[in-house]
Amino acid sequence: MYSSVVQLARTNPFNAPHFQLGQDSVISRKGNIPQTKPTRQLAAAAVQEEEYSCAYGSGKFFALCGFGGIISCGTTHTAVVPLDLVKCRIQVDPQKYKSIFNGFSITLKEDGVRGLAKGWAPTFIGYSMQGLCKFGFYEVFKILYANMLGEENSYMWRTSLYLAASASAEFFADIALAPMEAAKVRIQTQPGYANTLRQAAPKMYAEEGIWAFYKGVAPLWMRQIPYTMMKFACFERTVEALYKYVVPKPRSECSKSEQLVVTFVAGYIAGVFCAIVSHPADSVVSVLNKEKGSTALEVLKRLGPKGVWKGLTARIIMIGTLTALQWFIYDSVKVYFRLPRPPPPEMPESLKKKLGLTQ
Repeated sequence: MYSSVVQLARTNPFNAPHFQLGQDSVISRKGNIPQTKPTRQLAAAAVQEEEYSCAYGSGKFFALCGFGGIISCGTTHTAVVPLDLVKCRIQVDPQKYKSIFNGFSITLKEDGVRGLAKGWAPTFIGYSMQGLCKFGFYEVFKILYANMLGEENSYMWRTSLYLAASASAEFFADIALAPMEAAKVRIQTQPGYANTLRQAAPKMYAEEGIWAFYKGVAPLWMRQIPYTMMKFACFERTVEALYKYVVPKPRSECSKSEQLVVTFVAGYIAGVFCAIVSHPADSVVSVLNKEKGSTALEVLKRLGPKGVWKGLTARIIMIGTLTALQWFIYDSVKVYFRLPRPPPPEMPESLKKKLGLTQ
């Protein structure tokens, strides 16, 4: 699949750096004689080689994007395990855990400080695998779908493109996440069931077989696919808007640190919307993984319109912070490994001519 994507990436419509370099007209003279075309190409290639560690859309590019996803998702989700634990307990037992502060207070009294870290291992493993697929496959599908649409359509329908690419990536990411998510919820919401992943996994398999790890995958799709679609599409368009209306200079003139600040702000804005869109399904997942023999539809009916919104405040705080940090870390990984980071998309010249925007 990578080889076909690499070929398609050479005509990437999103102004990828390697594409721009290939199109730039670099004219240098020795005396009054212009250099030949091959020399110009070699000069452009030398600039590209010096600036970037790999070509946009190459196998190495996708692999490092996946690695960035592992770091960004695995570390951030693990860092907020205490908040996630309280959020899950509010969802499955709202009579006992009435608010964020009340939930922390009860947890500390019953389990101590160490109790706030329950479920950290499945969280780290599960969300690392999810990050690998989420960010890695997003880059793959974005390039693949863009080249299927063509340059002009990719620009005009770019929001739909972001939505389709992120949904496709998350489909596979949730399959990787489901087993660890199921174990995490059991550990966090069933007192006395298990304290560690090593205790929970064998017990779950003995009770319900392999289905115990995947019965929550459909609700995960319900929760995570809308979440990820919002996360990527909102982020991409917010970055575009920030550089157009807020940042006083073009991205090319911004330092790397200034660009990362824009990334963080856009990530937080996207995270707030993500939390709201995905929260009802998140409540269903939490209850479903706690109970045996229940279905997603049964849980949804029992929770009702109000019940599915329990714990929303905690989730907005958690997901807003998570999303901002994830994008910041992911973009930082790209900067560290000198990966191509295409600027916000611009209208193709051919489309400008069709719309009469050029003289």
